[in-house]
Amino acid sequence: MEKKFIVRPKNDDEKVIMTIRIEKELQEKYDDLAGKSNRSRNELVCMALRYALENLEFLE
Repeated sequence: MEKKFIVRPKNDDEKVIMTIRIEKELQEKYDDLAGKSNRSRNELVCMALRYALENLEFLE
């Protein structure tokens, strides 16, 4: 039986590149969390942004 190495295109249709400026301390905390969680800093920031949107409450 022949085994093939199959590579499919990565589906990044729904993702965009966005540049933001954050405080050094915040970046260091995300780096630490990334190391502890075995997730990328980008994944953690996306999770935090989604959580913030889902739990957002505007006060008058």
